[in-house]
Amino acid sequence: MRGLENKRVLITGGARGIGATTAKRFLEEGARVVILDIDDQANQQIKDTLPALSGTITADVSKHEEVDQAFNELDNLFNGIDILINNAGISIRHPFMKITPEEWLKTMNVNLNGMFFVAQQAARRMLSNGGGVILNMGSTNGMRGYHYYTDYNASKAGVIELTRSMALELAPKVRVNVICPGFILTPMQEAEYTPEMRIEFENKIPLGRLGKAEEVAALFVFLASDDALFITGQCFVIDGGEICGGLASQK
Repeated sequence: MRGLENKRVLITGGARGIGATTAKRFLEEGARVVILDIDDQANQQIKDTLPALSGTITADVSKHEEVDQAFNELDNLFNGIDILINNAGISIRHPFMKITPEEWLKTMNVNLNGMFFVAQQAARRMLSNGGGVILNMGSTNGMRGYHYYTDYNASKAGVIELTRSMALELAPKVRVNVICPGFILTPMQEAEYTPEMRIEFENKIPLGRLGKAEEVAALFVFLASDDALFITGQCFVIDGGEICGGLASQK
């Protein structure tokens, strides 16, 4: 992709799953990458896996004080930021009637509040230093109703509208888009899906399989590159065609 050489990239939730795969892809494109993750042990492991990383930062995105401190650390590493992959998130599979207030608040605090805290800090630096790109992690769950993920679904719907509003206010210096994956096989999904559930999901997807983290990473890289300079405020679905036909497309 054009224009990624030496760009300063921060990836939240980057120590595993889609985040780690995206970090690897940006490094292959010649970018400089820092990972922010809540798990200090995972941060240590990803440094061994990706020795070309410029650094890792341990922080909880749901706590604005920790986000503020994380960006102070990022300033010491990079003295700015060109690209934010706002990826950190959690998911708990449970029925609506069994969601506790604590679980609801935890999901919202990480998936929506954390997205806002990180994006605002990144945008502040981008606006004062020539611009940049912010890519938020959404989900098809934020576009359709899904059983057993009410809190997650609501948080991701919020991320989509957060993205559109940011794109309006931060233009023309900062481009903002949201990526909405469907069923992507990651460690988080592997922990939640039984083999029977996986087969059921695969049967709902026109392309006949779950997505790969590498495919989501490729979309992040494209939207961050100079090949996407006229794209902002958009929601990009990557789901193998799962939601394109609504009920009529389900088997």
